[in-house]
Amino acid sequence: MSIRFAPACHGDASALTRTLKTRRGLRAANDNAGAFGGDKLLGEALRHFARHGLGAAELARRNAEQAFFADDRDRYHHWLDICRLLDRRMAAAVAFRGGEATRF
Repeated sequence: MSIRFAPACHGDASALTRTLKTRRGLRAANDNAGAFGGDKLLGEALRHFARHGLGAAELARRNAEQAFFADDRDRYHHWLDICRLLDRRMAAAVAFRGGEATRF
């Protein structure tokens, strides 16, 4: 048994034709680095990942927690942002426990 796909008989008025003709933004769907920190923070996160490999997010989380308990808010936000770039779920868990969930 064969399946045959045929175009709709509505000419250019079909939903598929309108969708294909609509120009979408040229920004990549996963390009969310500009949402916070920008290129400088992204560079720091990539260097941190290059040094520590797959454990980089965990180390950034630990650094954020140490800074939080040392009451160093600037360092805490810095490491939390790096953790967020590397592992959004882990950073969300840390931020929620620290009462900082509004920084997303």
